[in-house]
Amino acid sequence: MTEDFSRNLRSLCADRGSIAQVCRDIGLNRQQFNRYLSGAGMPAAHNLRRIARYFRCTEAELMAPHEEFERRRKTDRVARHAGPLDLFAEAFQTGSSEMRRYLGWYHSHITSPSWEGYILRGLSCIYERDGYVLVRSLERATSRDGTIVHRARYDGVVTRRGGRIYILEQEARSEASVDETILMPSPRQKVNYLQGITMGVATRPYLLPYASRSIWKKLGAQVPAREALGACGVLPFNSRKIDPTIRSYLSTETLTVSWGGCFLRAGLARRESGSELGQVP
Repeated sequence: MTEDFSRNLRSLCADRGSIAQVCRDIGLNRQQFNRYLSGAGMPAAHNLRRIARYFRCTEAELMAPHEEFERRRKTDRVARHAGPLDLFAEAFQTGSSEMRRYLGWYHSHITSPSWEGYILRGLSCIYERDGYVLVRSLERATSRDGTIVHRARYDGVVTRRGGRIYILEQEARSEASVDETILMPSPRQKVNYLQGITMGVATRPYLLPYASRSIWKKLGAQVPAREALGACGVLPFNSRKIDPTIRSYLSTETLTVSWGGCFLRAGLARRESGSELGQVP
């Protein structure tokens, strides 16, 4: 049984590339994990459960005879890639413990051609379900004269790959756009801000694609949902409701993201600040 387990584990790790990254993702000591790989030891029940969850299999499958295990993996692989869209399934599956510190509520901030000269603040929740990290985002905005009311809900998936956080969202209505956000992971253990770029399609006056700097601010668990949603909308750049870190990041004249390279570089239109929340020409 020990030999079958170690062979099955080596087979699974071979698809991942880096043993060190697997250990970090699961949260296991590398030296101890090497004992599992070599067959010199077996994991305790709670560690076996963590390993099975990470590789998206059952504990019984991990302990199965190796030949049976490989046959089942081959069958599952064929079924998983039955269609072209299924190629993305593995990209957004996660067993990574590193993603768990990013779970929670955020205020997202972008600039959009739909609200020229203003900051659009939305509310997003990143959560985990059935082996996936998911996101739900809400946007609320009203023009100064009340003739334009924007309400939108987005649902999507989140993953961390190559040291970046990828968020893919679709608006919850027919023929809605698909937006992508790429964020830099927080260099600190405590997540305060996530900075990056959002690419999407403006809702007005024309359905034009755009790219904007994007900054997400982590909200404390004690903030009531109603209060967090009530703070959403369009705000002028000089609003006291926008903290300096967000204002400075969104005011930069290019879409260059600093500590990790450049995703996109393009000039941004000069902005003129309004006077109060929701004041849109």
